[in-house]
Amino acid sequence: MTSHDGSNFYQEYEVFSKKNAKSPIQHQFSLLAPNDEMALNMAQENFMRRENVIDVWVVPRSQIRSMTSEERQLWTKRLDNKEYRTTKGYGYLRKKWREKEQGMLDEKEIMSWKEVKKL
Repeated sequence: MTSHDGSNFYQEYEVFSKKNAKSPIQHQFSLLAPNDEMALNMAQENFMRRENVIDVWVVPRSQIRSMTSEERQLWTKRLDNKEYRTTKGYGYLRKKWREKEQGMLDEKEIMSWKEVKKL
């Protein structure tokens, strides 16, 4: 939003929170505010009273750097070869387990060995 003289009065902020000391920081929402302190107050009023959190971070969106499309393309090319991390090569194991289970003795068969005919 712009003020009457055409300058940018409001800035966009991103709000992050943390539920407890071991939990990760999670993005919650975006907001518009005239300055950092007002953004923090707005985030606390709109979020902390509704959720159980131990910390709220408010960051001007202009201070967050994201990847460029060129960087994203380089990373996806680099990360394409992950076949070694998939379990496709282990599909035969299910069949092997079935074969082993079928070959195992069941309880009834084992108990039948104990049967002694009374004389």
